[in-house]
Amino acid sequence: MQTSRAERGVTLVEAAIVLAVVAIVVSAAAPGFRAFIEKQRLDGVARQLAADIRGTRQEAMLRNTPLRLAVEGSCYLIHTGAASQCRCGATGTAVCSGGASALKTVMLRPADGIVVRANVASMRFDPLHGTSTPAGTLQVVASSGAAVHHVVNVMGRVRSCSPGGALPAVSGYPVC
Repeated sequence: MQTSRAERGVTLVEAAIVLAVVAIVVSAAAPGFRAFIEKQRLDGVARQLAADIRGTRQEAMLRNTPLRLAVEGSCYLIHTGAASQCRCGATGTAVCSGGASALKTVMLRPADGIVVRANVASMRFDPLHGTSTPAGTLQVVASSGAAVHHVVNVMGRVRSCSPGGALPAVSGYPVC
């Protein structure tokens, strides 16, 4: 008399069913995961920009020389000299002329979908008082429309907020 042995392993049908269930779960979770990643990127760039604004003001007072923070779409830079003396190069490095020098250049990757906009081309931080000329708002905007605004007042201080209304507000920031 022969005893039957149970076969161990997974059949092709069982493997196909498991793969189909996994594919359904992943496709359902993907949009939420993309939104989470975008929010993290937006928050990271916004925090870095706020720190760079504060750092530019402090560095101007420490060096006892005026410093500028200039914004050009997917790039911003901190430099000495006049507003027209430095710009962001195509390779992510600053291009300066006339004795001006770049202290920091931040190039945002287009693939991340985050850009920096400003209502002023550049801000000059005074070394004596730490004031900003002109005052302005720098916006970090994601491709979804979510944004964080950094409002820099004449005293050079930064207030960060997220616009409400039609645009999705970013959690962790007060509504503008």
